[in-house]
Amino acid sequence: MNADLINLFEELGGEFVSPPALLVEKWHKIKAFVFDWDGVFNTGIKGYKTTSHFTEADSMGVNMLRFSYWLTNGYTQPVTAIITGQKNESAKHFAEREHFNFVFLGCPDKQSAYSEFLKNTGLKNEEVMYVFDDVLDLTIANKCGLRIMINRYASPLFFDYVKTNKMADYISYNQGGENAIREVCELLIGLNDNYTDVMEKRMAYKGDYNTYLSQRNKVEPGFVNCK
Repeated sequence: MNADLINLFEELGGEFVSPPALLVEKWHKIKAFVFDWDGVFNTGIKGYKTTSHFTEADSMGVNMLRFSYWLTNGYTQPVTAIITGQKNESAKHFAEREHFNFVFLGCPDKQSAYSEFLKNTGLKNEEVMYVFDDVLDLTIANKCGLRIMINRYASPLFFDYVKTNKMADYISYNQGGENAIREVCELLIGLNDNYTDVMEKRMAYKGDYNTYLSQRNKVEPGFVNCK
């Protein structure tokens, strides 16, 4: 394990709830990336006839993480999904643009959506990474293999509860809407030990990256309405 990488993210303010060696062990079993939406890709702010958004920095982070995974796993695409409690048009647009496999919309009981996801993919709990931020997500976080929690400074008791009950492996320094997803993706690419290779091949925009992108862009998301 790269101690300099761990120090870099700890100095930033990220918190390794699980020992870094255990996090790495869990990460190497992962075959699917599942994301909550509100409070993860954005601040979670809502309003009448408005929808929550995402940033290009986070979008690029997810794409580079998928490419990193592809390079280190025999040119195999990871399964990607969003499970959100709301019927969110921005989440649908993001999944279509980025060619995710699944989007579960309007799911206040996320446990049911997660069970459906496992059924559709044939994956095991230990093969799923979940990125989340709040109470609705804990039924999934309690089961899946790798749990990444997005920070929110206003919830110290909640975060203490999550850490005490070992429901997260890493907590980001950045909050939702502050490119926390990019932080998490860079950490995981670093743990793959191919960050330089990923960046150089993406800049070249040919060869391996074009092959990866062609495969990725054939994915058409399946939309599941929970209510």
